[in-house]
Amino acid sequence: MAVVLAIAAMPTISVKARQELVKAIRERYAASSSSDKHRILDELVALTGYHRKHAIRVLRSTTSESVPKPRPPRSRVYDEAVREALVVLWEASDRICGKRLKAVMPILLPALENHGHVKLDEDVRRRLLTVSAATIDRLLTSRRQASQRSQRKTPPRATRSVPLRTSTDSRQPEPGFLEIDLVAHGGDSAEGRFAQTLVLTDIASRWTECVALLVREATLVVGALDRLRAAMPFPLRGIDGSNGTEPINEAVLAYCDTHGIVCTRSRPHHKNDPAGVEPKRGSVVRRLVGHGRLEGLRAVEALARLYAASRLFVNFFQPSFKLAEKTRVGARVSKRYHAPETPCTRLLASPSIDERMKERLRAVLATLDPLRLLDEIRIVQQHLAGLAKGEVLHGLPDRDADLDRFLRSLATAWKER
Repeated sequence: MAVVLAIAAMPTISVKARQELVKAIRERYAASSSSDKHRILDELVALTGYHRKHAIRVLRSTTSESVPKPRPPRSRVYDEAVREALVVLWEASDRICGKRLKAVMPILLPALENHGHVKLDEDVRRRLLTVSAATIDRLLTSRRQASQRSQRKTPPRATRSVPLRTSTDSRQPEPGFLEIDLVAHGGDSAEGRFAQTLVLTDIASRWTECVALLVREATLVVGALDRLRAAMPFPLRGIDGSNGTEPINEAVLAYCDTHGIVCTRSRPHHKNDPAGVEPKRGSVVRRLVGHGRLEGLRAVEALARLYAASRLFVNFFQPSFKLAEKTRVGARVSKRYHAPETPCTRLLASPSIDERMKERLRAVLATLDPLRLLDEIRIVQQHLAGLAKGEVLHGLPDRDADLDRFLRSLATAWKER
């Protein structure tokens, strides 16, 4: 026993040393008596760490123990060059998720190349366009974790001013039926007069419009609707309001009756009813503007400039998911979504949009520079952040002043935010 304990205290030996040890004592083990075999096994188990049954099989075997061959390292398909190019595209798309980024890359990458912002090696470009959505999320994990920020949402109010439209109603209308809501920019206080954002989202295409309002006032909402009717790529056929009294009121109802616009509202405390516009409060307005208090003409002018750029960026370069099917089995609800597409792509595929409007959309898309739009958004965001802090700012900065610096920082912007 003393010998066994002494051997057990020895350091672990290598695979090659174990093989040589087994080869040296195999013949002696075969010729030994039963008691000697017990002693040899005790020493071998203590020295090599083998299980006793495995040690018996090894000593009885007539062939040497095979050495596991080291597995050759796998070659990396998506190397650092692909990762860095992917970071630039992720930043240029305003940090959308992998599934949405995968869907927009065939549109976004040519747009960046046509304007001279990106020049990729042909092999890197080919691999970048073949990367899956799951691999995109994996490659961007470290960048996304470094830039994550919490968001909060403002609950809607309830009203009974117009007919109800529930989440079980038809969700596949033609373009022109919009969900509408107001987002307040009052900061931590609802007192006084402060800016508002009127948000409208088309149910069919997810086309989103944002309009800055000086205050919450019915005539301003009507004026915004009148301007949007001429600016949107489809006729305004109907509006569905949230549970607040702000977007849907007597003035809006009168305007809708005059122009033959259908007007409905969602149920109180059912956020799944305005499923199109409700997420845009956070993903568009709050993401771009934040939660600070904005008031006065200067803030509204800055918001208007911000929404002029974000309108093109969101509708032409931001894919979104759209619910295809929802099934309920007991308490379990299963949802299936269409592949993410941009609102522009959905309008181009819609038979309800005439060919002249589709040609106009294609012409606009061909001229848009997504990085210039994103740079414009960042410039106005910094200006709005200063206004929200109470800083005295005189006029908006030049939109092209820091474009070169912005373009150079795309690959490392995730470290700074």
